[in-house]
Amino acid sequence: MVKEAPLLSEEWIASRLRDAGENHPLCKEDRRSLRPAAVLVPLFTADGQWHLLYTRRSEVLQDHKGQVAFPGGAAEPGDRSLEWTALREAHEEIGLKPEDVRLLGRMGEVVTVSDYCITPVVARIPWPYPLVAQEAEVTRIFSIPILWLAERGHWTEQEYHPPGHEPHMVVFYELYDQEKLWGITARITLNLLSTLGLI
Repeated sequence: MVKEAPLLSEEWIASRLRDAGENHPLCKEDRRSLRPAAVLVPLFTADGQWHLLYTRRSEVLQDHKGQVAFPGGAAEPGDRSLEWTALREAHEEIGLKPEDVRLLGRMGEVVTVSDYCITPVVARIPWPYPLVAQEAEVTRIFSIPILWLAERGHWTEQEYHPPGHEPHMVVFYELYDQEKLWGITARITLNLLSTLGLI
């Protein structure tokens, strides 16, 4: 049974992330040359429910164009941590100021078919907030309630055959507000829901 969202305090979420332990060294075990990256997984409350914030990526980007994503990107030499990478990218993409974000913890690494090693950084953001999409990278900013995301009938896993890569199991969500959540972003979403004990 899905827990009621108001029972999930910031402190409880942070403790669940801590209890999940250190990141599994997935990227170190991978034989490919992977580029480090980070995404911000932004949580906020509205109408008594927790929501996750997503973006739809621009069609002109090189990787994962037009897909639903979390704000984020590749680490740069000047980034002092992967948390800073996630905060910097969120500020650049959607105008979220780092000082307005409360970091709650990291989740385990995930690897993309485009050879990125992504560290998801979970955070609480204030709401409402005057977000502004950087049009060259983001075409829409939207959110989905976590109770909807946790509903088992709203997602499935299917074998996917990306061109030039081995087939693997991929998460696909049903449409929400005409947006299709799938792939690595859907996998990170499920990983968070599992860590929080919601699925």
